[in-house]
Amino acid sequence: LIYTNVTLLGFYVLNKFNSVRGIKAKGGKCLTSLPIRLTVENDLSNTAPESFSSSVVEGGVLFGALTRLQETQPDFKFTVKVDPNFGLFLESVNGVAGDENEQTYWEILTENSGEYTRLDVGIGCYTPKADEHIVLKFRTWKSTTEE
Repeated sequence: LIYTNVTLLGFYVLNKFNSVRGIKAKGGKCLTSLPIRLTVENDLSNTAPESFSSSVVEGGVLFGALTRLQETQPDFKFTVKVDPNFGLFLESVNGVAGDENEQTYWEILTENSGEYTRLDVGIGCYTPKADEHIVLKFRTWKSTTEE
């Protein structure tokens, strides 16, 4: 538990530090902020998709962009669960949480020219590119296995 808290604190501190434009990293290189787009979709409700804009430090991870968005947009909230073997899992978005009993989860996709691709790593490892469109889609395991 202490390791988990220290890890999350480390992510928080790094993201606070990296959210400032023009900070010099090791070697004197300036960190560049890259814009990304984010859409939140819920396959299980009749709610309209929500669109947001955020940014990520070049080479930074999606967790940083989501944290930055949560700090600046009152309409966006998320939580994560830390697995000691696999890292950060997206647990809830805007109060909607995945549930093993109901077989629901948040799928993380990237969209490019109408093509959707599942990320092969989680939010703690994925490094978005400039102007990338990330989609957080709430769905059931059943709908995923039918594709």
